[in-house]
Amino acid sequence: MFRPRVALASLSGEADADWARAVADHAGCAFLGGIALDDATREAARAMTDRDRSEFLPEDPIAFVDAQLGALADAPLRGAFNVRSATLPPIEHVADVCRAHDAILELNAHCRQDEMCAAGAGESLLRDADRLARQVATAAETGATVSVKVRAAVDGVSLPDLARRIERAGADAIHVDAMDSEAVVADVVDATDLFVIANNGVRDRESATEYFEHGADAVSVGRASDAPDVLDEVRATADEWHAPEVSR
Repeated sequence: MFRPRVALASLSGEADADWARAVADHAGCAFLGGIALDDATREAARAMTDRDRSEFLPEDPIAFVDAQLGALADAPLRGAFNVRSATLPPIEHVADVCRAHDAILELNAHCRQDEMCAAGAGESLLRDADRLARQVATAAETGATVSVKVRAAVDGVSLPDLARRIERAGADAIHVDAMDSEAVVADVVDATDLFVIANNGVRDRESATEYFEHGADAVSVGRASDAPDVLDEVRATADEWHAPEVSR
C-alpha cells in the first residue's frame, strides 16, 4: 500500500499538503485532514471551532481535497485524506477524487467530539456497523483505496468484529488508534487480511517495535509528525521489519 511503512496521521485543521511536504522524505503516506464533507458534519466542525479547535472549513470541501492531493502529486509519498460525513453522496464524490489521485480515502470513525458524534459521524459509526459498512461500500465501489480510522476501548465495540465487517464491505485498510491497548492490534491482524496501520504513541524505536511485534503492517505518527528526528527513528525501525523497496 505504501513504503516506507510509516504514515503521517491526520491532525485536525493542521494536516495539509504543506505539512506533509515538509517531512515527505521520512514517510510513505500522509493522511491529510480530517475534513467535514456534508452539512451536518460541517455544522459540527463550526461548533467545534467555537471551542478553539482547529478545523478545515473551506467553502467547497471536495475541491479542497482535490487541490490538496494535487499539491502532493510530485511528493515522494502516497497521499490520503481523512473525511467525515453523515451522508453517502459526498463520500462517493470524494472517493472519485481520491481514486483519480491514486490516494487513499480514509473514512473517519474515530473523532469522539460530541458535536461530530451527534451529527452521525466519527466514533458514532463504531456503534453502527451497518452505517459504517454502507460508507465503506459506497467508497469502494468507485475503485478508490479505502481505509477506516477507528479507536480502541469503546464500550460495546469489538474491533476484530468491526474489522471483519468493513473488510466484507470492501475496505482495504484499517487505521487503529490503540488508545494504550496495543495488543488490540494483534486481535485485528488475526481477524482480517486488511492492511493494518497502528497509531497512538508512536514516537521512537521501542513504540514502533511493539506495534510491529503485534503484526501491524505499518505505523502512523500523529503529534510528532513534524519532528524529523522522531520520524527518522520510526522509519529506521519500519525498514528493519519491512525491507525497504520502491512502491506506491
